[in-house]
Amino acid sequence: MTGSGVVWANRTLNWGTASALCLVVGLGLVIALLPLTWATLLVLGSIIVVVTMVQPRFGVLLVVLAVPFGSVRQVNLGVMNVGVTEALVGLVLAAWLMRMVTHRTIRVSWPPLTLPLAVFLGILCLTCLETTSLEHSLKEIVKWVEVLAFYVLVANEMDADWSKALVFVFLGTGALAALQGIYQFLLQAGPEEFVLFGRFLRAYGTFEQPNPYAGYLGLTFPLAAGLVVAAVVAVGRRVSGWWLVWAAGTGVLMLTAIVMSWSRGAWLGVAAAAVAIFAAVVARGGRTMLLGVLFSVIVIYVLLAGGLSLAPPSVVQRFADFMPYLGVADVRGVEVTDANFAVLERMAHWQSALGMWKDHPWLGVGIGNYEPVYAQYALPLWALPLGHAHNYYLNVAAEAGLLGLVAYLLVWGAALLVSWRATRRATGWYWGLALGVLGALVHLSVHNFFDNLYVHGMYLHVAILLGIRTADWKD
Repeated sequence: MTGSGVVWANRTLNWGTASALCLVVGLGLVIALLPLTWATLLVLGSIIVVVTMVQPRFGVLLVVLAVPFGSVRQVNLGVMNVGVTEALVGLVLAAWLMRMVTHRTIRVSWPPLTLPLAVFLGILCLTCLETTSLEHSLKEIVKWVEVLAFYVLVANEMDADWSKALVFVFLGTGALAALQGIYQFLLQAGPEEFVLFGRFLRAYGTFEQPNPYAGYLGLTFPLAAGLVVAAVVAVGRRVSGWWLVWAAGTGVLMLTAIVMSWSRGAWLGVAAAAVAIFAAVVARGGRTMLLGVLFSVIVIYVLLAGGLSLAPPSVVQRFADFMPYLGVADVRGVEVTDANFAVLERMAHWQSALGMWKDHPWLGVGIGNYEPVYAQYALPLWALPLGHAHNYYLNVAAEAGLLGLVAYLLVWGAALLVSWRATRRATGWYWGLALGVLGALVHLSVHNFFDNLYVHGMYLHVAILLGIRTADWKD
């Protein structure tokens, strides 16, 4: 027997290497036998899994991209929809936990909103004592568990450098969604009921409805606005020129698509976000900005005194149609027409939510149970449930009672306070990011008076924004 044969005979078999080789060979055979489309998806999926397992932060960037586009292909599991977004969330969280276990360093810092979110989540679990459909309750509880988990993960993993990659993806994804909406608006690519003026169509993206689509853009546009403001009004180092071009370009696209969505809630949310960003700039800028405030007050006064007549009549009418019904306590006696149908439908659901809250004042009807119990509280002519009350505050009150509403308001009050403080501490590019996060949270606060934006994965979008530690970084 030769020397080489002795070495081969005495060599110990490495079962790990053998298993890996078998796996690679098996995967290669599967790819070779599959159709090209499925083989391509398998290869891309394998790459994403491997890269995310090594670097969970890469997976967070993919979640940002999946929020507006991940619902295109979904699988229904009871009342839950599972798609690309949900798969990525599970992958990212699993990768994060496995990395800590393998490195034997399970050390997690708990950011400021952890306790308020945990208390809110605990109360949501408590409302299961009142629930009619446990399946619907579990769906909402899982959603808020993901919010808490992603908030903590982003706060621990996304450092200053990765935050720039994160914002770049936020703006790029928002621009892609905006281009899709602009295409739908101009070419009437969508359902007939969304047609405007006989020649356009309300932009709705992949969200099936214009309002959540505009809500998504309203949660992203303020990031662009904040960076543009930071480039013009420098605090610390001035934002670089290419960031200004990127933010301005994507911001214009998103703002255009928001207008094309014809969503009043989004319009009001964007206006409120602009006021919040402006207030933060004034608070940081001192006397110089005070002159800007006085000038702005004069401009606003001129607009209110008659300048609004310069706005397109269709835009003015969009708000005028809504105003007469703000004081209506009971819509059952109001005649329904094509002009007021959408407004009355929303107010009928508000009224049903108030009825639920009145009958279940402390813990509500159970989190996620607005739709299952809606038939008991539906007004005449409004028997069709829309899934939620079209007002998140009333929705929480109906489903989680006074305890849940107070807990949610504490969470959101703390979130706004933390983001405001960040605008007072951050500098340079990070100051622009802090302004953008503040604007996004204010937009959500206002828009949620007219809708529920915690749908279509947007709750993950919000969790990631909350987790960015803008107050800790200076440029």
